[in-house]
Amino acid sequence: MGLKRQRIMDQGSSYYGTPPASSYMYNAPPPPPPPPAYSYVSQPPPFPVVRLRGLPFDCSETDIAEFFHGLDIVDILFVHKIGKFTGEAYCVLGYPLQVDYALQRNMQNIGRRYVEVFRSKRQEYYKAIANEVSDARGGSPRHSVPRARSFDDGRESVDHTGVLRLRGLPFSAGKSDIKKFFKDFVLSEDSIHFTVNSEGRPTGEAFVEFASAEDSKAAMVKDRMTLGSRYVELFASSLEEWEEAAARGRSDVPHVPKSSNDGNDSAEPTTVLRMRGLPFSAGKDDIMDFFKDYILSEESIHLTINSGGRPTGEAFVEFSSLEDAEAALSKDRMTLGSRYVELFRSSLEELNEAVSRRR
Repeated sequence: MGLKRQRIMDQGSSYYGTPPASSYMYNAPPPPPPPPAYSYVSQPPPFPVVRLRGLPFDCSETDIAEFFHGLDIVDILFVHKIGKFTGEAYCVLGYPLQVDYALQRNMQNIGRRYVEVFRSKRQEYYKAIANEVSDARGGSPRHSVPRARSFDDGRESVDHTGVLRLRGLPFSAGKSDIKKFFKDFVLSEDSIHFTVNSEGRPTGEAFVEFASAEDSKAAMVKDRMTLGSRYVELFASSLEEWEEAAARGRSDVPHVPKSSNDGNDSAEPTTVLRMRGLPFSAGKDDIMDFFKDYILSEESIHLTINSGGRPTGEAFVEFSSLEDAEAALSKDRMTLGSRYVELFRSSLEELNEAVSRRR
């Protein structure tokens, strides 16, 4: 399937003017004042793009997002030649003033490689996009060599387990966007797992559980189709790979907004706690060992599963007293196996609703 990558090809207002209040700036200097209002009558502001050179050949979008920690990343384009990564990339930032902050990263390292950062121009970025699209479709006038397959492009021969890994997602993508992307398949929100980096920010990857291996294989027709302004790559994966990804760094937990019940400091104390972030292989005996200072029975532990019959990584635990439940909250964010576990106050009503909904 040909590469389908949409890019923002005009001077969209989102690039210019006052940056959003939620933006986070690079830590070194103090935050600058908002950029001045530009007059489109005289001259438009410069397009906020930089070029990187000397990148490691296994570099990922997440590595570049970490390299420019604190800046608003709109797009990352890796440059290939005859199907091979050149070690160069273009990075589009949120607004022009951030280019100056990006240039401060010049000659700093990604892995063992120091990276050069240069100012670039919109025309150079668009030309690189055109070359990538032409190369991927095999239509480059400069050479007739087919695009080389990357190390993870042997996708057809991979066994499907019902789980797909998505790469290259917009950082703003949510579960509703994933469901719309796979609108021909039945998915629940519990079957979509975003990963986040050590700062809690999206990595641009997600894992999706389908109802069957046949569905996940059929869903591969969406490989390299666009979601928003980004084309998305799909790979056959597994629950084990998702769990391993979730355990890395500060534990890349699913990137989901906290529910109203997650504000547990204001919730009414009960004898029920909800656990989130459990290893998918965790059983009741593991939870009893986690709470070894408290008296629990197997009947008081309720592991939840999704519509496909797979563990959700959540459980509800009923303690013998209100005092025990409150004291057990001290275990919040302690590790069980390779995962740290979050604890929330809950209730019998929420327990019953969750168990009935997910079974």
